[in-house]
Amino acid sequence: MIEVELKGYADEGIFERVRKSFECIRREYHEDTYFNHPCRDFGKTDEALRIRIKRFDGHLEAFLTYKGPRMEETSKTRKELEVQINDPEEHARVLKSLGFTEVLTVRKTRERYYVDRGITIALDEVNGLGKFVEIEYLTGKEDEVKKIVGELREILKSLGVKRFERRSYLELMLEKGVSNGHT
Repeated sequence: MIEVELKGYADEGIFERVRKSFECIRREYHEDTYFNHPCRDFGKTDEALRIRIKRFDGHLEAFLTYKGPRMEETSKTRKELEVQINDPEEHARVLKSLGFTEVLTVRKTRERYYVDRGITIALDEVNGLGKFVEIEYLTGKEDEVKKIVGELREILKSLGVKRFERRSYLELMLEKGVSNGHT
């Protein structure tokens, strides 16, 4: 699948507009641990490999996710491969045994909202970075990406988003000099 995604900087006003306008799916806590490949630098190839631990309503889910290079110049759109895993710590040990190195863990609180036709919005409070709003839609059709990006951008603008961000939370944290999720 192709994850068509845009992210913008947010404040409490944007958070409140989303909360009043859309149906809350749930509140989650994420720990995203990123890994780098032993033979190529994912920072240079614009790829990402992470283990996400997601906690919500007393439950825990974990996923191993590969994100390919960004496909579109104004958004964070990427091909994404994701599998649910039962033991994230053991999966991390497997990756490290294969030569992958742990880069950083990004921690955030996320509120997920359903917009319409499969579109979701996430309100993120990222440790060390602040508040963001993300909007996404999954598609299997690469030729629809530009149109979808335009639609998603208009939704975010209507909520008051003025500044968009194409860099990942990992990139922002590394640029800020954050290590292990702390400033």
